Amino acid sequence: MDKQIFLLILLFLGQYYLVSISAASSNETDQDALLTFQNLVTSPSHSLAKNWTKNTSFCSWFGVTCNTKRQRVVSLALPNLQLQGTISPSLANLSSLRELNRVNNNIQGNIPTSLFQHQRIQNISLAFNKLSGEIFQGPWYLPELRVLDLTNNNLTGIIPLSIGNATKLLYLSLSRNRINSNIPNEIGNLSRLAMLSLSHNQLTGPIPAILFNISSLISIHLRANRLSGPLLLNVGNLKSNLKILGIPYNQISGDFPSNICQFTELTVFSIAFNNITGEIPRNIGCLAKLKKFFVGNNAINGTIPTSLGNISTLQSLHCPNNHVEGPIPLELGKLSNLRMLDFAENYNLIGEIPKSIFNISSLEFISLSLNNFSGRIPSTTGLHLPNLNGLYLADNQIEGEIPPFITNSTKLTELVLAENFFTGKIPANLGNLRELQGLFLVKNQLTNEPSEHELLFLNSLVDCRMLQYLSFGYNPLNGILPNSIGNLSSAIEYFEIANARINGHIPKSIGNMTGLTMLDFQKNNLKGSIPSEVSKLKQLQGLYLHYNKLQGHIPKVVCQLSSLVQLILHRNELSGVIPECIGNLSMLQELWLGSNNFASKLPLSLWQLTGLLHLNISKNSLQGEVPLNIGELKAIIGLDFSSNHFSGMIPSRIGELENMQYLSLSNNSFLGSIPSSFSNLISMEFLDLSLNAISGTIPVSLEKLSRLRSINVSFNDLEGEIPNSGVFANSTPQSFVGNKGLCGMHMLEVPACAISNPRRHSKSKKLVLKIVTPVVTSSFLIFFLVSIWIMIQQRKGKSKDAEKLPELRTYQLISYHEIRRATNNFDVSNLIGVGGSGSVYRGTLSSGTVVAIKVLDLQNEETCKRFDTESEVIRNVRHRNLVPVITTCSSEHIRAFVLQYMPNGSLENWLYKEESHLNLLQRVTIMLDVAVAIEYLHHGYGTPIIHCDLKPANVLLDKDMVAHVGDFGISKILAGNKSTAHTATLGTLGYIAPEYGSEGIVSTSGDVYSYGIMFMEVLAKRRPTDEEIFSESLGIREWMRRAFSGTMMEIVDANLFFEEDKITSKSENCIASMIELALDCTNEKPESRITVKDVVKRLNKIKNTFLESRS
Repeated sequence: MDKQIFLLILLFLGQYYLVSISAASSNETDQDALLTFQNLVTSPSHSLAKNWTKNTSFCSWFGVTCNTKRQRVVSLALPNLQLQGTISPSLANLSSLRELNRVNNNIQGNIPTSLFQHQRIQNISLAFNKLSGEIFQGPWYLPELRVLDLTNNNLTGIIPLSIGNATKLLYLSLSRNRINSNIPNEIGNLSRLAMLSLSHNQLTGPIPAILFNISSLISIHLRANRLSGPLLLNVGNLKSNLKILGIPYNQISGDFPSNICQFTELTVFSIAFNNITGEIPRNIGCLAKLKKFFVGNNAINGTIPTSLGNISTLQSLHCPNNHVEGPIPLELGKLSNLRMLDFAENYNLIGEIPKSIFNISSLEFISLSLNNFSGRIPSTTGLHLPNLNGLYLADNQIEGEIPPFITNSTKLTELVLAENFFTGKIPANLGNLRELQGLFLVKNQLTNEPSEHELLFLNSLVDCRMLQYLSFGYNPLNGILPNSIGNLSSAIEYFEIANARINGHIPKSIGNMTGLTMLDFQKNNLKGSIPSEVSKLKQLQGLYLHYNKLQGHIPKVVCQLSSLVQLILHRNELSGVIPECIGNLSMLQELWLGSNNFASKLPLSLWQLTGLLHLNISKNSLQGEVPLNIGELKAIIGLDFSSNHFSGMIPSRIGELENMQYLSLSNNSFLGSIPSSFSNLISMEFLDLSLNAISGTIPVSLEKLSRLRSINVSFNDLEGEIPNSGVFANSTPQSFVGNKGLCGMHMLEVPACAISNPRRHSKSKKLVLKIVTPVVTSSFLIFFLVSIWIMIQQRKGKSKDAEKLPELRTYQLISYHEIRRATNNFDVSNLIGVGGSGSVYRGTLSSGTVVAIKVLDLQNEETCKRFDTESEVIRNVRHRNLVPVITTCSSEHIRAFVLQYMPNGSLENWLYKEESHLNLLQRVTIMLDVAVAIEYLHHGYGTPIIHCDLKPANVLLDKDMVAHVGDFGISKILAGNKSTAHTATLGTLGYIAPEYGSEGIVSTSGDVYSYGIMFMEVLAKRRPTDEEIFSESLGIREWMRRAFSGTMMEIVDANLFFEEDKITSKSENCIASMIELALDCTNEKPESRITVKDVVKRLNKIKNTFLESRS
């Protein structure tokens, strides 16, 4: 018996020992896994390094939770710690792990594949990091997973089909990544799923109907993708618990779903910004729990269903920019919880706005602009709207007075009643709206107090200290501006009171409005002088005082407005001289001084305004000769010198202004002939040389100006034959009248050109030939040799491709308010890209033009300096292969460039997006475009400009795949004849030249080096910072040089040739020539590198050779 007891005790001790050994071993595995994880991350506070030590049990470490029995790690929660580094694959060794939470850190790299095969993990939360790479394609084996949150990273690839294996999943979020697949039907296997969020990716294809068969789903978020096809909401016989359905900013088409009533639990329904057609179902009132209804910006038609008024829970009714018609149903006045009512831009809504709408006390936002509403709004408006923030009724046919009780809505920030038929006085108590930011009353029939001369309502606005936008022009106000305008908020950026019958002087107190970026007093009866106090308006970008009766000189202090872009002063009574300091306005693009009394000569500094787009000095008394310096205005689009006293020859350098579309030199005293250089004005549309003393013949070369639509050379001393094609074929006799020596076509009402008699003059001709022939021959030889020498010299100093600039429209100066509207208040759906200096948004201007808007990060001081640099560069350069800048915006709120929109995105996207492929010819053509642009920057402008940051991300492609170089944020303009400069601002790692990175030396050869690196990247589709290249301690240049002699075709991108293309020995030779060119660009010593002129020459030859090999 004792022996049996002893054996039992021995057996128990043995088992206990084995379990202890196993537990110890497992604990050691967990500790090692955690320490390995720690080695791959850092944090500013060093919290892990201080706390995670072997001196204490790992179960007591910060962020670690163990189970009580076996002391195994079950949770690793380290959110919001600014951790940097990567995720260690060793975490998969934590076999008891249930939760991994590293939300809101700076973790980079891939997600270890082993995490997707963890048998016990229930929660993987890695949102708001910088994770990249493709999501593991599987197979996934996560039988216990409940939560997968990978929001806001840089993950790519497709949603794996095996995601359907995680059948216990409750919460799935992959939002704000770069996933570009269809939504797989396998998601329909997730029968317990409650929340699905895939917003802000690049998903394509239809929304799987099977999604709506998951009865447990509560919310679906698919915003801002590229999903297409109809919206099929078929739940069969299942009861849907769906509360939120959000699919705005996609490409969904088809009719509005008629079976929406199956989703009785819906609280949010958003299909805005799609291509939905058809009518809103008449029985939409079945959604009794609906709170938010967003269907704007589609093509929905029909009338507004009256049953909407039955949804008592409704808070937001958003249906702008559709084709809805008819009146607003009275039933909508029953929506007692409504906060937002938006039916703007439907254009066909009619009738009176129901009075009951203005009694919904919960309303915060009423937007009914751009319709055909008529009648009056109730006089009690405002009494029952205590929460109203915005009232937008512009562009309708509303009449009557502005309701006096509107000021009871003290939370109002924007009051927009423009372009209606409002009459009566502007309320004098608007100052009660202390939170008002925008007041737009323009284009009505509003008047001033009859017995008062001053516009007294402006006095009350002094109390609106948040006011930024003030517009009440085009009303018959008939008064004078009070001095109290100087007491208005200094935050006002936009002050417009045009065409309002304003009399008197411009108050000197205008100088107190120091926040102004635009001041528009045009088309009034203002008199007196321009007050010198305008010099205090340092942020002013647009000054519009035209069509008034202003007198005196332009005050010299105007030259201190260094931000001025548009100075419009024509049609006044200004006199004296144009200030010499006008050249200090280096940002100026528009200068209109016509129809005044200016005299004397033009200031020489005028020709320093190289960014000028329009110059109008017509109808003055200006005199003297126009200097050759006019050729410096390379960006000019319109020149009007008409009706002055200019004399002398027409400068031949006008022919260098290849962007010019309009030129009028009419009614002056110009002499000599029409310069032959006018044949270079390839953009010219309108040319007026009438009423001068021009002699000689009309150059036949003007026939070749294909854009020229109108020419007028009447009342000169011209002679000879009028050309008969091009613009001349459609001209009228009035264009040539007053020139006694002209002859030509009968339709132009000039004599026919005489044909001389050969017999009569034969003897005299022979005599002349004997004498003249030797003289002409020798003169011709001398002329020929000199011409060749001149051509050689010109080719050395000019870029070959300074022509063919795209046609650019110019726009009025754009304000921060307009940029907000263009980008839908910087909505993320319009976000094109984010970089180190800021963000780029797609925007639509009021004209309908789609643009790209580059908004700089004002928190970054270096970025603000870059804005000044980039502004200086873009004012001075124009080229078909540089990104055209339409205008800029600079205020305390924003620094932004408005750029021509490039629909095909960046070269970087074309290289690395899976669905994008460029063949060899496309890549060569793009790189040739880039080389031509850099050649212009280095050699085609008076002073060399160094880009300093050439890389694929800064090369943008237009609709025709023509490349444009952009982002001049760290460019350098070399002073004088210097060939190098120093900088503390670096470009992008991997592309910068050795001397740039080590010594801060920038030069044209540094750009050539970056170009060469980019060329290698384009051919190989490998980034210069590629891990494989760096892991071998090689740069991309050395990596490619080693492969050049042997395995060249193995390292180039496999997609250089499409399937139908045959790879020949000639095409391989072309690739070899390109690699050799790239290597010559990237020699370590700057003096050993070729110039960009050599690059253009060699690459042109390579391209032509390649094209010949394909023919």
